[in-house]
Amino acid sequence: MAVFSEHTFPSNDGIHQIACYQWAPEGVPRAVVQIVHGVVEHMGRYGAFARFLADHGYLVVGGDHLGHGKTVTDGKYGHLAHKDGWMLTTADVHTLRERTGVDHPNIPYFLFGHSMGSFLVRTYLCVYPGTVTGAILSGTGQEKAPLVAAGRALASAVCALKGPDTVSDLVYDLALGGYNKQFRPNRTTADWISRDEKVVDSYLADPFCTFKPTAGLFRDMMEGLQFISDKKNLAKMDPNTPVYLFSGDNDPVGSNGRGVEKVYGYFKAAGTRDLTMKLYPGGRHEMLNELNRDEVYADVLAWLERHI
Repeated sequence: MAVFSEHTFPSNDGIHQIACYQWAPEGVPRAVVQIVHGVVEHMGRYGAFARFLADHGYLVVGGDHLGHGKTVTDGKYGHLAHKDGWMLTTADVHTLRERTGVDHPNIPYFLFGHSMGSFLVRTYLCVYPGTVTGAILSGTGQEKAPLVAAGRALASAVCALKGPDTVSDLVYDLALGGYNKQFRPNRTTADWISRDEKVVDSYLADPFCTFKPTAGLFRDMMEGLQFISDKKNLAKMDPNTPVYLFSGDNDPVGSNGRGVEKVYGYFKAAGTRDLTMKLYPGGRHEMLNELNRDEVYADVLAWLERHI
């Protein structure tokens, strides 16, 4: 049975303490899996998956990002930082990797990123190449460059006029508001995350999942998407780091599979030698919380087993 614990560590913003969670297996861990969560959610949503991995001998860790979950102590949800928010958040991912590695040296270390977390992991692989054993990307994607540039320009304009911690309904609707459209008639505002209605209802009832991100966060995320599509940055990755991408083929974040295939192509062109992709028929955004989650769990475990 997994042993759960919580702690904090100083964020690279010099202000906040990152709320961190750990699920430890019985006995000595075989490897570490660090989870990097998505936007408008928190690490607490990954408990079932973390316990599953811990039951198979993996130590699982993860932190609530700036502006998310228990890291927020000032009521300012959905905001990374006034400046350099994307790289500060990526640096926090690296800090947790380093701190965990000190306590558990000489064992394989994997990053698992979902949605915005997958964008952060892709950034991490460019900025800190060769520091992890492998990376798993869940619910990733890549919008067309002109759309990303336009989103960044709009969010930046709102930041300049009203401040980066401003919530803009216009920016939100353009960035996330369209994801539910393909599932009309909609039962809820979050039908796009999963076919499992219990998961959707739980998400909508979670106080850590009901805020709207700031214009500053959207600006930062668009900057991040530009960074991880730049060939110069992709060339900095370690081609020997294995990467596994998986998604539902009805996930709007991944353009129903097309965006995932684009990201796969980025890694392929950058020379990644061990690269795997799987699209689940009918699956939506959160494959860990889909109706076939047992299959998804087993596939992730099988990939990890092959790489330790």
